[in-house]
Amino acid sequence: MKGTIDSGMGRIVIDTDVIATYAGSVAVECFGIVGMAAVSMKDGLVKLLRRDSLKHGIIVNITKDNKIRLDFHVIVAYGVNISTIADNLVSNLKYKVEEFTGMEIEKINIYIEGVRAID
Repeated sequence: MKGTIDSGMGRIVIDTDVIATYAGSVAVECFGIVGMAAVSMKDGLVKLLRRDSLKHGIIVNITKDNKIRLDFHVIVAYGVNISTIADNLVSNLKYKVEEFTGMEIEKINIYIEGVRAID
């Protein structure tokens, strides 16, 4: 399902890939986030995604009442408090994605898939 906004002049339709790409770029700017993760169903390995494929670590769902639900699969930096990282990520995402789309975020789920040392 795609997000829709009714303006005075017509309808605006936002694809979930657009939301995922923007949310991924916001996430990698957050302190403590090394990058987005992709989990291989075949062998269960977690892979750090390159900057050009950020949306693959994010699942975007649009509810019936036109609200956004985000599932993030991330790799975090070693030695940083995970709760702090999650709070920072949620507050940044909520503010920036709502400003970008004009839609409300209903829920953000964060799945920590791995830990990496920062170079």
